[in-house]
Amino acid sequence: MMLNNSAADQRDVTGGGLFTSLRALALAVLSLALALLPAPALAQQPQTTVLTGGMLISGLSVPPLHDARVVIRGDRIVAVGSASEIAIPAGATVIDTSGQTMMPGLIDAHAHLFMLGYGDEAAWFKWLAGPGKKYSIEKIMELSGWQLLMSGVTSAIDLGGTAGDSIALRNRINKGEVAGPRLLVAGPLVTRRAFGGFPAEASAVIANPKEAAAVVDKLFAQGVDVIKAHAGLTREDYAAIVTAAHGHKIKVHAHVYDEEAVRNAFETGVDVLQHVGSAGFPIYSAGLVRAISEAGRPVVLTAAHRSWIFPDTVAFPGRLQDPATKALFPADIWAAVQASFKEWPAESYFAGIDRQMKFRSPQVKQWIESAAVMGVGTDSGTPMNFNSDGLIREMKVLVDEGMPVREVISSTTRVNARIMGKPDLGTIEPGKLADIIAVPGDPFYSNLNNLFGVQVVIKNGVVYKKDGKPTIPMPQ
Repeated sequence: MMLNNSAADQRDVTGGGLFTSLRALALAVLSLALALLPAPALAQQPQTTVLTGGMLISGLSVPPLHDARVVIRGDRIVAVGSASEIAIPAGATVIDTSGQTMMPGLIDAHAHLFMLGYGDEAAWFKWLAGPGKKYSIEKIMELSGWQLLMSGVTSAIDLGGTAGDSIALRNRINKGEVAGPRLLVAGPLVTRRAFGGFPAEASAVIANPKEAAAVVDKLFAQGVDVIKAHAGLTREDYAAIVTAAHGHKIKVHAHVYDEEAVRNAFETGVDVLQHVGSAGFPIYSAGLVRAISEAGRPVVLTAAHRSWIFPDTVAFPGRLQDPATKALFPADIWAAVQASFKEWPAESYFAGIDRQMKFRSPQVKQWIESAAVMGVGTDSGTPMNFNSDGLIREMKVLVDEGMPVREVISSTTRVNARIMGKPDLGTIEPGKLADIIAVPGDPFYSNLNNLFGVQVVIKNGVVYKKDGKPTIPMPQ
């Protein structure tokens, strides 16, 4: 609307006659074109927004600030402090966060946007390819991105998908054409064996280290941001992948469970060790964990996606019909997802659940006690692991297993920003990008339960959610 008013003002000061009419017509067409732009693109026009009155958790290792105020101009934070000390600029849009907590936008260090919680991964892609083929993979990724953003996730690392779809969505989000978290994308898994059930183009199968390096070169040329080293890889494979990726100045994330794979990935220079809290095996040797911790090599546990989600769902199967989650789905996809849960305890995805539940707590505690650099990721999109609550569940596991709430928030924001290589993210400070969420109440008192009810989501200074409601519609 501001753009339309501006155009009208320009028409008023133009000279008369035919020139005036033609200019008025041109400006009217321009105004109509701007009105038809996607909402995020319109919203990115420079403006000043102020969040005021709530408690502030900055993401730094300092106590919260009560009755705080944050001033945003354009896409940047320009002032942070007490509401009594910072003036509200004239003409600013003011969002009252009294009774709420402001904190940095959450970051998911392990997402899969081409899935969204369907009960069986292979059956999900068959459903997508079924009669009618209404939804492309890129459209599903767009929906997942919107779901993540509405849940307070303003950035994510997509660790496994199809290169074309992943890169296209990342670019569209960056241009403001669609709403979603800021993404780093890996594209296909670099692996010795194709991942069963995924589309063929989601696995880059290699037979030797030379092929591994060539695949990395190819993926980099296509435009991926990171490399996902997956299953069955040898020590020599990891070394070749790391050398090639680092030659292009991009990071390698490794899918590792057993001790040998963790050691090989760590000792060959893999940048981020993923899944090391997923409890497929007993605790790791003390020497290996100490070496990883002392090296400052980031680990991402992805602990909740099987060994906590399964028993939590047994205890309360109603979580699968949560109306707040349902509101984030088109009706036909929601119906298909619900149908996929009919026999969920028998799904092969949970075949090792007894073992995983036995090892889950000792393994998570081992990493917490090691003081390793810990990112937080979810494996989002896997069975029953919804974009709407997966990251909060992962954070709660860490709190329940003994990690202080402030450290968990910092790991999910500041540390994950470091893992992404994005120094402008992760904390609320002047000069940083304005990625901020607000949640009701106090995360310390609620043990993070209030993060399930995000009220405000701001990314790059754009307000995507206010008063608990999206400011833009769900992709269809």
